Amino acid sequence: MAVIGFIGLGHMGGPMSANLVRAGHRVRGFDLAPAALEAAAGHGVEVVPSVTEAVRGAEAVITMLPGGGHLLECLDEVLTAAEPGALLIDSSTVDVADARQAHEKAAAAGFGMIDAPVSGGTAGAEAGTLTFMVGGAEEDFRRSEAVLEPMARKVVHCGGAGNGQVTKMCNNLILGASMIAVGEAFVLGERLGLPPEALYDVASVSTGQCWALTTNCPVPGLVETSRANHDYEPGFAAALMLKDLKLAASAAEQSGTDTAVGRLATELYQRFNDEGGGSLDFGAIIGSIRERSGTV
Repeated sequence: MAVIGFIGLGHMGGPMSANLVRAGHRVRGFDLAPAALEAAAGHGVEVVPSVTEAVRGAEAVITMLPGGGHLLECLDEVLTAAEPGALLIDSSTVDVADARQAHEKAAAAGFGMIDAPVSGGTAGAEAGTLTFMVGGAEEDFRRSEAVLEPMARKVVHCGGAGNGQVTKMCNNLILGASMIAVGEAFVLGERLGLPPEALYDVASVSTGQCWALTTNCPVPGLVETSRANHDYEPGFAAALMLKDLKLAASAAEQSGTDTAVGRLATELYQRFNDEGGGSLDFGAIIGSIRERSGTV
């Protein structure tokens, strides 16, 4: 059993910390939201009033925060209070530059660190079936595996500092673009008289097969796991998809990479968010496609 400090107990961090408790770890958690603290306490997390209290005496410290600025600010407090030798694990989704700056700050203070963003959404966080994409030194990755295992279906070492974030943004560029393509295909089929069941039965076993189709199909009634069956209550909110696409766009610009499809996907998710869809599942963008097609 390890003592783990967990900072950020929201929609993802809350169930992740609960899985660590169920695995027998002692988890001390902190969040700015009283409701998040109350929920975490109900799952056996020892809630504390500050970052300092969460990390004091911990063998590993996990952060799950909204953005890079939050991470770097929190890290200053973590580094002053953490025990020597503690492993720092950041599972936030942040800009690659911020992730690498966090690694540099941790190394300068004598701490090992990995960036370990996740894929799998709230359902994966609750079920303990997340995929962790890990950037950092091999030694730190090996140290992290026992901590990550209770929360994960798969843990992949992606290379050096920041490469976990690189992997996450590349993966979600694919996901965002493919969801738009799936939505457009279904709307096109509908307008031409094709039953959605027929399109699904063919595409799901043919060259159009993808996760956005077979796991989170944006048309209700075709896939049991789809959030479309629950009025698009988010498994992965459109606002978060837009955030990840913007991170990919920023990295593409900084690296001189032409991501034309990624830019278009960002523009379409920006429009959907501006229309008020940010709190819905990202698959709900099919509604925006229907509206622009005059089928709503």
